[in-house]
Amino acid sequence: MVFSADDWQAIRLTLELAALTTLLLLIIATPLAWWLARSPSRWRAPVSALVTLPLVLPPTVLGFYLLVLMGPNGWLGQLTQALGWGLLSFSFTGLLIGSVFFSLPFAVQPLQHAFESLGARPLEVAATLRARPLDAFFTVALPQAKGGVLTAAILSFAHTVGEFGVVLMIGGNIPGQTRVVSTQIYGHVEAMAYTQAHWLAGGMVLFSFAVLLVLAGLRRGRDRVMP
Repeated sequence: MVFSADDWQAIRLTLELAALTTLLLLIIATPLAWWLARSPSRWRAPVSALVTLPLVLPPTVLGFYLLVLMGPNGWLGQLTQALGWGLLSFSFTGLLIGSVFFSLPFAVQPLQHAFESLGARPLEVAATLRARPLDAFFTVALPQAKGGVLTAAILSFAHTVGEFGVVLMIGGNIPGQTRVVSTQIYGHVEAMAYTQAHWLAGGMVLFSFAVLLVLAGLRRGRDRVMP
């Protein structure tokens, strides 16, 4: 067998984490990107900077502060303990929360760009037809921004699959709970099991290459539609 039982367990957990993170990000990022694309608020720049922060912060820094936040002395940790949920650090739920924060810009930015590209005209036409703002968003804006939605989903999924620093800080390396592919590769290297590390790392390279090919195809298709 190329992959061991532990490798398959890490692959399954990685795919589950990436799928849930992508779903949550699309729910959270869509209204946030819409607001950033259209709001004249003076809070737009600070909010945009906060959303973009994970792109420039070292993952270990973000992971450290999330770990403190979820810890017994952090406000989130105290809240979850008061609710009887225990601590979120070193759990799959904690890993999911960290992944959403870490991958947020990869979902918001393609969506924001897609909404900004729409311009005001389609919504003005919808308004003349007496469409309410919410109806115009779901029937006009969102369908026309489907390329941005798809790009956001692919980037969020791929970025979550490749996480390492945040995962290690928040989740550690617990088999079946927080051990994903990146930490499994790290474990193989620590154990000098380079052959196993090569199989998993090579799979990640192929996966990343496939993601870039899909994104290039999407971009080419969009350019044909919008010359």
